Amino acid sequence: MLIFPLINDTSRKIIHIDMDAFFASVEERDNPDLKGKPVIIGSDPRKTGGRGVVSTCNYEARKFGVHSAMSSKEAYERCPQAVFISGNYQKYRKVGMQIREIFKRYTDLVEPMSIDEAYLDVTENKLGIKSAIKIAKMIQYDIWQEVHLTCSAGVSYNKFLAKLASDFEKPKGLTLILPEDAQDFLEKLPIEKFYGVGKRSVEKLHQLGVFTGADLLEIPEMTLIDLFGRFGYDLYRKARGISNSPVKSNRIRKSIGSERTYGKLLYEEDDVKSEISKNAQRVVDTLQRNHKVGRTIVLKVRYSDFSTLTKRITLDDVTNDFEVIDQVAKTIYDSLDESKLGVRLLGVTVTGLEDNIQPLNLFDN
Repeated sequence: MLIFPLINDTSRKIIHIDMDAFFASVEERDNPDLKGKPVIIGSDPRKTGGRGVVSTCNYEARKFGVHSAMSSKEAYERCPQAVFISGNYQKYRKVGMQIREIFKRYTDLVEPMSIDEAYLDVTENKLGIKSAIKIAKMIQYDIWQEVHLTCSAGVSYNKFLAKLASDFEKPKGLTLILPEDAQDFLEKLPIEKFYGVGKRSVEKLHQLGVFTGADLLEIPEMTLIDLFGRFGYDLYRKARGISNSPVKSNRIRKSIGSERTYGKLLYEEDDVKSEISKNAQRVVDTLQRNHKVGRTIVLKVRYSDFSTLTKRITLDDVTNDFEVIDQVAKTIYDSLDESKLGVRLLGVTVTGLEDNIQPLNLFDN
């Protein structure tokens, strides 16, 4: 592999905006009685015979260990007082578009990563404001005044650091990482907090004695490349605050999926879930080969009577981890109430894609 020189562009001004517990916050906004209560977006297991999966939850529910992609049954066991809401994705999408219009007042260089998250390049902005921190504060104020929701903002000179900054203090946080502060910030950061470093990579890095950004600085570039391939190349640079990926305003949304039709109908649950796993593995292989991660997992099932059901779950964080995608797809299947019919077709798809070169893990939070 060719090794390129370390070039660090610190002249840019990048903001990462991440809405706080977005789906649940929209529901709290529209129903004040929910304030202060744990709210879970997902099927109520008491009404579905224990089936269903958590899409997301508010911070009150997270205090009880509830998280995205957890089965609704386990979420209820951990937090029986929680209010379960099935979710209204049309409403969330409409609110998300309102927020996106606020972004565009400041810059056309907006890269939406999902319905509730985006990067903004405000180096050259429409209002001629030199301070990115001031713009981030104005955006937070506009969102609160017009949409009555809160968000967290991270400001730095590249997307990687801006994302880390927005995650640093939630909810309603605003964190700035200046070029002269980036190295100190990264050296103190636990390695599992590096955006893009998933559970398996953390385990490998721990075996190398890497537990913080400071530890990572001690590992030679070729060692990281030998261990992780292209990701090692990227990780070596990120440990030094280097990431020159542009904000892409014309980013094209795509999906990656795998679908199979069966000549012999599948009746046994074990057979169906085995085929779900095979489809999930093909999807994961394609995601990882193309350095993609996604946020929404879709399961498509066609039955012996040719009826077709398609159900999706949108997660809090992006992933290309097999265990996560496989688990969510199977949990979706468990939530369907057509188990007596034979299965003619199965499909697993991941949408809401974004560029990434390392499988993410939903459970790092």
